[in-house]
Amino acid sequence: MTDETRVLYNQDCPICRFEIEAYRRRAGSLGLPIRFEGLDQAEDWGLTPDQAARQLHVRQNGRVLSGIEAFRALWSALPGWRWLSRVCGWPVIRPFSEVLYARIVAPALYHAHLRRQRRHR
Repeated sequence: MTDETRVLYNQDCPICRFEIEAYRRRAGSLGLPIRFEGLDQAEDWGLTPDQAARQLHVRQNGRVLSGIEAFRALWSALPGWRWLSRVCGWPVIRPFSEVLYARIVAPALYHAHLRRQRRHR
């Protein structure tokens, strides 16, 4: 098993790309074993590109996490972001953050992704 954290994200989403780029810079500046992969790598994760575009995925310690748990895993691997992982894990905050991401943020980003795809056909 490797200590590497792998992140599967929608590189075509401007919001996702902006956020992931901040994490990539931080990880790179610290030499952290975090690898960032786009939707073209989804099949390596056992996902279709469409499934992968629906939410963030992280592979850490042999487990594939998705949604807010994926963010928490990524944040916990990044000094300066660990506090956010802890806060989103608090019993009062965790259910709220899960619902906010799963029901509002991720679907909105996914629907924007579908619109971009339709425009480029």
